[in-house]
Amino acid sequence: MKLSGVMPALVTPMDAKGELDFVAFKKHLAMLREAGVTGWVPCGSTGEYNFLSDAEREQVLMFVKDFALPTETLIAGTNAPHTKSVIANTKRAKEIGYDTVLLATPFYTKPTQQEMIAHFKAVLDAVDVNIVLYSYPGKDGVEIEYETLDALADHPRVIGIKESSGSLQRAIGIATRYEGRLQLVSGSDDIALDFMLWGADSWICGPANCMAKACCDLDRTFRSGDIKKAKQQMATLYTAMNILESGKFVQKVKYGCEVQGIPVGECRMPLGPLTNEEKAAFRAAMEPILNWK
Repeated sequence: MKLSGVMPALVTPMDAKGELDFVAFKKHLAMLREAGVTGWVPCGSTGEYNFLSDAEREQVLMFVKDFALPTETLIAGTNAPHTKSVIANTKRAKEIGYDTVLLATPFYTKPTQQEMIAHFKAVLDAVDVNIVLYSYPGKDGVEIEYETLDALADHPRVIGIKESSGSLQRAIGIATRYEGRLQLVSGSDDIALDFMLWGADSWICGPANCMAKACCDLDRTFRSGDIKKAKQQMATLYTAMNILESGKFVQKVKYGCEVQGIPVGECRMPLGPLTNEEKAAFRAAMEPILNWK
């Protein structure tokens, strides 16, 4: 399975009461499709999956699956704190129609590399799905190291890794060490162009929720071979991307959707609202993206 293009790590829209808002969700997905995304990644960290009940996660997965076209890639986030729940989530995603899942390290546990290997193999043994690994040490407290990747790289259903460490050296290491074995998926948004230069053909992108046209244009420009223009576009995106990476990521992405005219509500507690100062700084960084040409 070859991954390509910009696939938004979807926000989960909420109404004023903090409940799932599928009217807003449909408008949001339609805007993203118009911008040129190639697929959908619901129930990841940008989607506040750890704040959703099992029933809500299932509703989100079903809604996105029903909206998706046959030509659009579907990847379900099925992470959980422990292996038994990951297997249950993955089985349900498979039943709904997802053949590929995105799996980070089980949160809060900080497993060893050997424990991680056993965890991912247990999921692969239990459910016939493809897995895109997700290394996000800043959030999970532990990296999916080469020891684990070495053990999984040649499994036919481990197809790639979304690398969100923010380290270009790490991206280069994965691209060269596992060439032809694992697909490098961009997950460090403020260095997305660097990932493309090192062979990442796909970008699972939280910021695409609020800057989809710009992200898709960057991807298209790079594919056209116009590196000079791609650098200019990345420079325009950089300030907003960098502010996102500085903290309160999901709150800022959701606020960015509001700025774009497609409000998706606030985050669930314990994530709190942005201050007026934080909104002003992010809105200012978004201005050239709102006027994207």
